[in-house]
Amino acid sequence: MIDDPMDRIAQALERLAPAPRPAPDFSQAPAFVWHVDPDRLEPVPQIARVDLSLLVGVERSRDTLLANTEQFARGLPANNALLWGARGMGKSSLVKSIHGKVHAAHEALRIIELQREDLPTVGRLLNLLRGAPYRFILFCDDLSFGHDDAHYKSLKAVLDGGIEGRPENVVLYATSNRRHLMPRDMIENERGSAINPSEAVEEKVSLSDRFGLWLGFHPCDQDQYLAMIRGYCDAHGVQINDDDLRVQAIEWQATRGSRSGRVAWQFFTDLAGRKGIALA
Repeated sequence: MIDDPMDRIAQALERLAPAPRPAPDFSQAPAFVWHVDPDRLEPVPQIARVDLSLLVGVERSRDTLLANTEQFARGLPANNALLWGARGMGKSSLVKSIHGKVHAAHEALRIIELQREDLPTVGRLLNLLRGAPYRFILFCDDLSFGHDDAHYKSLKAVLDGGIEGRPENVVLYATSNRRHLMPRDMIENERGSAINPSEAVEEKVSLSDRFGLWLGFHPCDQDQYLAMIRGYCDAHGVQINDDDLRVQAIEWQATRGSRSGRVAWQFFTDLAGRKGIALA
């Protein structure tokens, strides 16, 4: 009896297809990183973050995002959030710190880091998360899109969810230096050269409108900059009087040509090293 050619083809394809991966064990860790080729969620037992109380100058954004995250962790409706604005002002630090605070009261809350270049695979990731007895914050850091970059279309799978809808146990928090996730000069160029300027950039610009929360981060003033450093000193036991701290911190800021939370931490790291204090 001659085998059906279609049966032989089907059997060959089954042999070539990789075995299905086991469902992730989300009890392993509070955080995971999404990798592809092959698809997998790598557990992160210890998250690099600072205490929420040490984030200075972002109180309004902190309170808004904290309330949204607590609602989500309790199984209540919550919004996707876009944290945008000045570099080094604690956007990604705030996301990780808020997860840590809320996770302490809601152990089923997980955070998953998703790289921008892996956005086209987000549908496969959502399939792993849908229906799991956990709540997931998808965290995409430094999100932006360039000319002819189609990755933004994949992001809509998280924000809108397509025909299935976004899983009710998933929310997206993204950070970006750009409010509309694309450079302003690109927006103006497309508006100026398009036959219908209003439609030329609507699809890309409207992507940011799909985030329910827009949280702006702005450059800090000198008092906030110094308060950040004093908070780090007090938290880590670094002894220095206010006058010396002020002189040294302002000089450090001048050499960097900028003032931000990141610059404050870099100065504090140098100061702790000079004082012989190890940072855990």
